[in-house]
Formats: sequence, structure tokens, C-alpha cells
Amino acid sequence: MTAPTTTTDPRKGGRWIEQWDPEDETFWRERGERIARRNLVFSVLSEHIGFSIWTLWSVMVLFMGPEYGVDPAGKFFLIGTATLVGAIARVPYTFAVARFGGRNWTVLSALTLLLPTGAAYAVMEPGTSYTTFLAVAALTGVGGGNFASSMTNINSFFPLRAKGWALGLNAGGGNIGVPVVQLIGLLVIGTAGATHPRIVLGAYLPLIVIAAVCAALFMDNLGPVRNDTGAAGEALRDRHTWIMSLLYIGTFGSFIGYSFAFGLVLQTQFGRTPLQAASLTFIGPLLGSLVRPVGGRLADRYGGARITLWNFAAMAVATGVVVLASLVESLSVFLVGFVALFLLTGVGNGSTYKMIPGIFKARALDRGMTGEAADAYGRRLSGASMGLIGAVGALGGLAINLVFRQSFQTAGTGTSAFVVFLFFYLGCFGLTWAVYLRKGDAGGSVAARTEPGLSYAGV
Repeated sequence: MTAPTTTTDPRKGGRWIEQWDPEDETFWRERGERIARRNLVFSVLSEHIGFSIWTLWSVMVLFMGPEYGVDPAGKFFLIGTATLVGAIARVPYTFAVARFGGRNWTVLSALTLLLPTGAAYAVMEPGTSYTTFLAVAALTGVGGGNFASSMTNINSFFPLRAKGWALGLNAGGGNIGVPVVQLIGLLVIGTAGATHPRIVLGAYLPLIVIAAVCAALFMDNLGPVRNDTGAAGEALRDRHTWIMSLLYIGTFGSFIGYSFAFGLVLQTQFGRTPLQAASLTFIGPLLGSLVRPVGGRLADRYGGARITLWNFAAMAVATGVVVLASLVESLSVFLVGFVALFLLTGVGNGSTYKMIPGIFKARALDRGMTGEAADAYGRRLSGASMGLIGAVGALGGLAINLVFRQSFQTAGTGTSAFVVFLFFYLGCFGLTWAVYLRKGDAGGSVAARTEPGLSYAGV
């Protein structure tokens, strides 16, 4: 067992741990776990603020009354723009960790959040052009990129046996940034009124600085993590990267899409005021965020594929409840179904991200690798694929908002949008079963029949 060596080489821009082997149980018990947990805590803080800024316009649109001259379709397009840019940003953010170091990039990406927040503070008033609002909403997409770099970084710190919990906690703590910014918006609307959006923005400026300072003081860079264009190319060519991207559209795409759209749906379809909408909007994202580590823990215990399969079945049922509530115009039933959907997206987010490192570890075993070679291959490919999967999954949030926009434009309600989502979840259920759990003649999952030691059904 080799202890981690920490350097402060100014040419490399901060603290670097040059040797890191979390799969070595002695190293992990004596030093590794403590270091990994410390980095996890401050990664969560930075990612949390990033999510708040990314979803800022789900709150800002609640402040945009008739005097702003923006109709519901225009508001959906604003939040869709933020979603799109955040999804695209995830790809370069994934590889930035290896290029600059996890600590260094966390500091820089946190400070970058000052730009969209300050810009929104400057323009958030009636009379500002829609084009300006659109440009500022696009800037908030950098907050969405924080997720990819954070998850890639934390994936490198933890052993495979603990990745479900660690990645679930990291992502869940970040996801809570969505309901927190919505709660702050509710507090401002309920106390100062719907004409003071700058109070929300002003509250976040010092929080961004605090997150950056904490990352600089308490996080580490991992020397063994290096940019590997070969890994990126291999991940792009592997069909499991794209299969998991599609499944992640169903889980995280739903979470972020619904988080952006929930308040607008309540206002547009059920006639809620900004205060009434804000008082309900945060509940679903909060519960979905809190339950994400539970999804990871369940996946650690029972296998991510099994949890993901039945989670999609439950999501289809919950969506059916929402469709029924929409047809009969029952707000109470609608809220029950929608909150259930948020809970299930959280469970599915945890279980799908647990699957990724397990799948690539199984690929290594399939190629005849064993021991540290298999572990290293799994870390290498899963790290490269996570940003790509996260980016495609986040595009699901854009798709949800565009489907909502079209549904409200053509029918005045979101019912047809929810019908589309229901069939998509059923498709994800079928895909998960067919690729990762279908039984073959040899008694194992078809995808894993030839793999020694780790079946895809167990990832």
C-alpha cells in the first residue's frame, strides 16, 4: 500500500495527490476515505450553487408579470435555452478535470458563476428586451456544466463498491440547489413581492465566492487522472455510452426538465399566482434531490439495472396519474402524481449513475483483464463517458420544455406532453430489460453471458 503523496507545485496550480488507489482496502481505510469524503463535501457545495444558478430562470420567470411582455411560450423558451447551454457545457467540463485538476477546476468553475448571476442582476427589470433575457439565460448554462466536472472528479476518488452512494450523494446534494433557489424565490415573493427579483440574485453573489474559496482551501487534485483522448473516443464508440445516455434522459432529463417547468405549468394550466406557484414548485425537486443517494445505495445493494428497470415502470404509472389529473383538472391529484414523478427521477438518477462504472468494469472483465488493470480500465472509461451521458441526459430537460411549449401552444394544456413522456418511460423500461436483464439460454443476462465475475444485471 502506497500512501498518497501531496505536492504544491505552483507550475501545476495547487495541491496534487500523485498516487491514489481507492480499491486498496488498507489504503482506503487508513487515509483514502478521509480524503475522499473531504473532497466530496466541498464538491457538493460548489455543485449545489451551480445547480441553483443553472435553474435560476425557473424562478426568474415567476417574477415576470404582464409588464415584462413575455408570454408562456416565451418563458418556456427562456428556460429551455438555459437547459440547452447547460447540457452542451457538460462535455468540455468533463475533460477539464483531467486537464486542470479537480480542485483547480472547481475553483474556476465556481467563480465563473459570477458572470450569469451578475448579468441577471443588471437586466432583470421590465423594459429589457427579450433577446437580452435570452442571452443572459444562456449564460446560466455554465452552472449545468458543474455537474459533469464534479461527478467525473468524485468518481475518481471512490472505490467501485462505494460509487453508488458517493455519486448519489454528490449529485443529490447538487440537485438540492434547484429547490433551494426556488425556496429563496418563494421567500422573496412572499415578503418583498413579485417585483424584487434582484434580492434573489444578490443573495447568490457572496455564496458563489464562498464556494470557490472553500474549494481552494479544502479540495485536492488527483495526479493519476489525466486527459485521455483515447478513452473519450472509446467511450463514444461504445454502445453502452449511448444506451445509458438514453436512460439518463428518462431520469435526469425528467428531473431537470420538470424542475424548470413545474412553476410555469401550475401558472399556465391551473391558474396559480406567482406566490401560489412558488409555494409548490420547490417540493418536487427537493424530494427528488434528497432521494438520489437512496437510489445509489439501493443500486449498490441490489444492482443498478434492477432498480432502474422497476423505477421506469413506476414513472410510467405516476405519469398516468398526472394525465388523468390533467384531464379532470384536479390540482390535488396532479400534485400527487407530479411529486411522485420527482421522487422516482431521484431514485433513477442514483441507480443509472451507479450502473456506469459497473458496466465498464464488466467490459474490462469481458476483455480478460483482472485486478488493478480491470479497475483502472473501468475508472478510465466511466470517467470519460460520464460527461457525455450527463450532457445527453440534460438535453432531455430541453426536450421536456419544448414538448411542454408545443403542448400549451396547440392545446392550452400539458396533457399531450405527459402522454408523450409516459410512452417514453415505457420505452426505457423495455430497453433496460432487453439490454441488461433479459435472460438467455445460459441463464444470465444476454449482455453478460460471456463475462467472468460481473454480470450487467448486477451493475
